[in-house]
Amino acid sequence: MRRYSRLFVYPVAAIMIACVTSAARADIIDVVGTNSGEFSTATVVGEFNSQTNTFTFTITNTSAITQPGSTSTITGIGHDLPPLGNASASGLNGFTGTQAPSLSSDFDFSDADLGNVPAGFNSVVLDFGFTTGPSGNFAGGSVNDGLLPGESASFTVSGAGFAGFTEEQITNAIFVRFQNVPAPFGSDVATPGTSVPEPATIVLLGAALAGVSGFARRRIATRK
Repeated sequence: MRRYSRLFVYPVAAIMIACVTSAARADIIDVVGTNSGEFSTATVVGEFNSQTNTFTFTITNTSAITQPGSTSTITGIGHDLPPLGNASASGLNGFTGTQAPSLSSDFDFSDADLGNVPAGFNSVVLDFGFTTGPSGNFAGGSVNDGLLPGESASFTVSGAGFAGFTEEQITNAIFVRFQNVPAPFGSDVATPGTSVPEPATIVLLGAALAGVSGFARRRIATRK
């Protein structure tokens, strides 16, 4: 009987751990300015629902400000899904997007041609993006409507164009435009660094492992 119980318990434990990891998963990345480094940084938390082809992400401006009068404000957020670039200037189409209500920033969604991406990204074609100001251009934007250091904003994008992509691919396809960056830079574009595990995932996975370990110890004690 004990042998059969082990055959039942261990697969169930493996499934439980897999479910916990899957349910809590989110991709967290740091983006860093191509030219200005720590003056233009942000943290992005992305989650993708493949059932509804909906991608939600929250971005926090983490820029270091060391010069008076500079704000390193985020004025544009765009995504170029793999592979880099597109035959059409407007990239993949059919996306819709919204920004969650915010008191600190005002971004407009665009699925059209967002123009060039500065800082040497000539081959990038943004498939969709959020920009500030009336221009709807990634290279432009209004500093007054942007995201200041220490502030966060959340966004939702849906579209059939997400089909076949993973959460990691979508999250890492981001380009972030910064303006009013300390001299001598003036402006910059930040791109992803290394993905890091979400704290919630680590905690839940640890709890699952601890539970399985405790169950195994109790089984051993009972057998003795």
